[in-house]
Amino acid sequence: MRLVLTSQSDQPRLRAAFSLGITTLLVMGLVASQWLLGDSAQQMQFDARLAPPSIDHWLGTDALGRELWARTLAGLALSFWVGCLAALLSTLIALSLAALATLSARLDALVSLLIDTLLSVPHLILLMLIAFALGGGTQAVIIAVAVTHWPSLARVLRAELLHLRQAPYVRISRALGKTRWFVLHDHLLPHLLPHCLVGALLLFPHAILHEAALTFLGFGLSPSQPAIGVLLADAMRYLNSGYWWLGVFPGLGLLLMVLSFERLSSHLRRAL
Repeated sequence: MRLVLTSQSDQPRLRAAFSLGITTLLVMGLVASQWLLGDSAQQMQFDARLAPPSIDHWLGTDALGRELWARTLAGLALSFWVGCLAALLSTLIALSLAALATLSARLDALVSLLIDTLLSVPHLILLMLIAFALGGGTQAVIIAVAVTHWPSLARVLRAELLHLRQAPYVRISRALGKTRWFVLHDHLLPHLLPHCLVGALLLFPHAILHEAALTFLGFGLSPSQPAIGVLLADAMRYLNSGYWWLGVFPGLGLLLMVLSFERLSSHLRRAL
């Protein structure tokens, strides 16, 4: 009976380790493709314009004869870095505001008001307004996604901090005369690291999806960059003519990346 219980308790960790290994391999292959591809994503072959998938052109070509598999890999790599930076910055904002809310009742009320205000605003509209105000481009997309994705995680971290403040060891530390900063830094924040890790992984799929959506709508990355949103926007002009591969393969690549990180975060949350 004890062996059965042990194996059942280890299942979430094994699944998390397996998902982590698969996702790591995908990311390593994606990052390595940047050096292997070189400028293949921008090379034009006018004699092979809009060629369907074949042995010579694995995923077909676009309207300028550029290899779609090279542009899809380049777009996924770009989305990966944008999503990573946006998710990490958003997690840092959420952690900072959650920690700030524990310092006083007024700051807690102010942070709660800010969270409720941002959650009440339509997400995509706020993203477009911020990206447009910053002039578009990679930096604008990263800032727009980071500034709009932290409220949900901040609410979870704030609730966890408020719960931990009532722990016996925190009360003992305060009774011994320790400052609030000492309690926050040495007792409360270490307990939030698993939450921050899982929260960043959960934010990552949303970040790359909203980056692709902003770029697709024309508020994100430059059309000269091989981003997934750019590929999908260009594909819209040719789908009715039967050039289905222009939209299917970039969309499948984006979906695979999103699902792999979503599954990793789900298993990791259970394991932690």
